[in-house]
Amino acid sequence: MKFSRRDFLKAIAVSTALVSSGCSPDSGGRGAQGTTSQHDAEKWVKGVCRYCGVGCGVLAGVSKGKIVAVKGDPENTVNKGRLCVKGILLPKIMDTKDRLLHPMVKKDGQFVNVSWDEALDLIAVKFKEAIAQFGPDSVGYYGSGQNIAEEAYVANKLFKGAIGTNNIDGNPRTCMASAVAGYVSTFGEDEPMGAYADIEQADVFFIIGANMAEAHPVLYSRLVDRKNSNPNVKIIVVDPRRTRTADIADVFLQFVPGTDLALLNSMAYVIIEENLVDRDFIDQHTNFMQGEKKLSFDEFKTFLADYAPDKVTGLIDLPAEKIREVARLFAAKGQNTMSMWTMGLNQRIRGTWANNLVHNLHLLTGKICRPGNTPFSLTGQPSACGSIREVGALSHLLPAHRVVANPKHREEIAKIWGIDPAKMSPKPGYHTIELFRAAASGALKVLWVVCTNPGQSIPNLKPYRAGMEKTFMIVSETYHPTRTSELADVVLPAALWMEKEGVFGNGERRTQHLAKAVEAPGEAKPDVWALIEVAKRLGFEDLFPYKTNDEIWEEYRKCTIGTKMELPPYARLKKERGLTWPVPDPNGPDTYIRYAAPYDPYVKEGIRFYGKPDGRAVIFARPQANPQEMPDADYPFYLSTGRVLEHWHTSTMTMNVPELKRAMPEMYVELNQSDAEKIGVNDGELVKITSRRGECQLKAKINGRGQPRPGMVYVPFHDTEMIRMINFVTIDAFDDVSKQPEYKICAVNLAKA
Repeated sequence: MKFSRRDFLKAIAVSTALVSSGCSPDSGGRGAQGTTSQHDAEKWVKGVCRYCGVGCGVLAGVSKGKIVAVKGDPENTVNKGRLCVKGILLPKIMDTKDRLLHPMVKKDGQFVNVSWDEALDLIAVKFKEAIAQFGPDSVGYYGSGQNIAEEAYVANKLFKGAIGTNNIDGNPRTCMASAVAGYVSTFGEDEPMGAYADIEQADVFFIIGANMAEAHPVLYSRLVDRKNSNPNVKIIVVDPRRTRTADIADVFLQFVPGTDLALLNSMAYVIIEENLVDRDFIDQHTNFMQGEKKLSFDEFKTFLADYAPDKVTGLIDLPAEKIREVARLFAAKGQNTMSMWTMGLNQRIRGTWANNLVHNLHLLTGKICRPGNTPFSLTGQPSACGSIREVGALSHLLPAHRVVANPKHREEIAKIWGIDPAKMSPKPGYHTIELFRAAASGALKVLWVVCTNPGQSIPNLKPYRAGMEKTFMIVSETYHPTRTSELADVVLPAALWMEKEGVFGNGERRTQHLAKAVEAPGEAKPDVWALIEVAKRLGFEDLFPYKTNDEIWEEYRKCTIGTKMELPPYARLKKERGLTWPVPDPNGPDTYIRYAAPYDPYVKEGIRFYGKPDGRAVIFARPQANPQEMPDADYPFYLSTGRVLEHWHTSTMTMNVPELKRAMPEMYVELNQSDAEKIGVNDGELVKITSRRGECQLKAKINGRGQPRPGMVYVPFHDTEMIRMINFVTIDAFDDVSKQPEYKICAVNLAKA
C-alpha cells in the first residue's frame, strides 16, 4: 500500500493529537500505566476508573492501607491497559485536606460535628414530619451516575417502594436523558446495540457534538489506533467549535449552533436522492413516522425536500458540496460506519429529535447491528447507565427499563420488593428541573442529594441555590465544602471509590465490579449503609435486610430476568473484567450486538428490533427547530459549555490533584479572534458574560485548544469560584420528551470587564 507524504503528515497529526489527549500512543497496554510510586504497592486490587463513562479497568496499588498507585488493567478490553491523565492520578483524590470525616449538622448557621446516630435520627424525623403533614411527594432524592448500582437500587426501593413517591431523579437527567429518549423512541429499548469493539471494525466515523479527545480520551486513543492502522479510515467531525478531536478529522464541519437537525436531515436527503439507501433493509426493518402519523417512504422523501443541501446551506453556513461529501462518506457501500455523540446533541430542547436523526442515517443505509456499524451515544459518568438507566433511578423509571406509569411493571417490581403495588405511585415524579423548582417553591420539604453537586451544576443557578437553602437538605458527600454541601442542613461523610465495593455499568452495556481496596478515613461510610440506616428508622427494616452488596445485587438481578437485559451474578462479576448484557445464562456468554443474530440470544435469525411490537425501528420525520433562546441585538452571541481534559464535572475531585490544578487552575471563555477584536479584548483579559439570567467574569482564551466559530463562545463549567460559575448564565429550558436541560445553547452579551 502506497503511503504518501499527506498520509505521513496525517499520521504525525494523529499521534500528536493522541498525546495531547492525555494518553500514550502505545497501543500495547504499556503506555501511561501509573504513578511514580507504583513500585511501592504491596498488592494490586481490580477496579474501574472513577471518572467518565468509558469504564476503564484499573488496578489499584495498595500499601499500608492506602491506595498509592493506579495503573491500567491490561486484561480489561475497554482500555487494554491505558489510562488518561485523570485516571493515572486517581490516588491523589483519596486523602485530601477537604475530605469530610464526620457527620455534620448545621446549628445556628454553623456546621458542627455530630454522631452518626444524631445525624440519621434527625434525617428520619424530618422525613416523617414532612410525609405526615404534606404527603410522600413532599420529599425527594437526587442521585448520580457516580453512584454504585447497589446504592441507586436501594434508594429507588426506599423512595418508590417504601415511601411511595417517584420524586427520585439524578444528574444523568442533565447529560444522557435525550440519548435514552432517542433510543427508546427509535428502537423501543434504551442503550446502544453495539459496543466499543465496533471501533476496530469501522471504516467511517461520524462524530457530532462530542469532543472525545478531552471528554473520553481512552476511547479517542482507540479511534486514533484505528486511524493509524488503516489510512483509508475516514473521520468526520461535526461541531460549531473546533476541538482537539477535529485534529484527526478528514472532514471537519463547523456549522451554526442549533442547526444540526437541518444538517442531519440534509444528509438523509442526499442519501435518498443519490440512492445510497439500503431499500431491502428499510422495507424489512423500519417504519416511517411523523409524530403519531405513519408515512410512506415517498412521503418521507417529500418531507426531506426542504432540506436539500442547496436550500439549507445558508442556514447551516456550510457549502452544499460539503454536506453531500459527508453524506456519501457515511453511506458508502461496503464501508462500516459508526456514529458517536454526547452532550452536544443531548443537552438541547430538541435533543431527543437530534438523537432520532442520527439513528435515521443508520437505518436508511442499513449500517446497523453489524460489526463496525452502530449509532453509539457516549456516556458522561462511570455508571450513568448501570446505576441510573438500568436501575431505573429516574422519576419515570423502574428497574430494568420499566416505567412507573405501566401497571404491569409496577406489579412485577412490587412482587420482588415485597410490597403492595398500590403503594407505588403511577405518576412520574419531579424530574431534575422540576425537583429543584419544587424546592424553590416550598412544595418539596426534604431533599436528599447523594454523590453530586447541583449547587454548581444546575442551569440558571441563582433561583435553585435559593431553593436548596429553603428546603431541608441532606448531602452525602466525600468532600466539604462543595457548592452544594455549603447549603445543606446535614452533611454525611461518604466513602469514596474503592473504599467500598460495588458495580458500575459503562456506556457499552458493560457491567463491572469494583473491589474494596482500603478502609474509608474517619467515620466515612458507604452511601448504601446510610440509606439502609435511614430506611430502618422510617420503619422499613423488613424491606432492607441486606448484610452484603451481594444480597442487594442478587435481588436487583431478579428484576432483570425475562427483560432481555439480564445481568450476571455478583460472584461472576467479581472474577471477570465485566460482561455486556444481556447475559440470560448466568454461566453463559455476554452479548456483543443486540437485535441481531448470531450475537443476540433473543434473535434467532436476521435482525429484529424487539423493543417495538412489530420488531421494526422508526425513521422519524423531525423538522429543524431553533434553540429556546436565539441571539438578538441585546444578547448577540451563542454560549456553549462543556469539559476540559484536566477536570471533571464540578472539579470536586480533580481540583484536589495538584498536577491537574496547576495545569488548569481556573476556567476561561474561548472567543473567536474576530469577536475578540470586536469587543476589544486580548488574550488573558477579563470578559463579562451576561445573559437574561445572570453573569460571570472569565479570562479570554483566543486561539487556544478550542476555537469556536464567529458569534459563539465556549466556557468549561468546572470552576468553583462564584464569579466564574457559568451556570449562573445558562438556561433551564428543557426537552419536552427527555426533560433534559439545554446547557449547550443560550444567548449572551460580552463586554470587556
